[in-house]
Amino acid sequence: MTDSPAEQDTPTYEAAREELIEVVRTLEAGGTTLEESLALWERGERLAQVCQAWLDGARQRLDAVIEGSDATA
Repeated sequence: MTDSPAEQDTPTYEAAREELIEVVRTLEAGGTTLEESLALWERGERLAQVCQAWLDGARQRLDAVIEGSDATA
């Protein structure tokens, strides 16, 4: 099974989280131009969405397992 190009471009949760931490540190440190800050902010928003999608997927998988175990009980 091969991943679609969109899935291949999506970072893992851990990679997205680490990059998001770096974005926040850079923004908090200051010293960037307005244009750089806006680009960092936009990247941070995209990374936060990636992290949320991973967490939502994990929650759905857990819910499915819990529902499956309830059906067999």
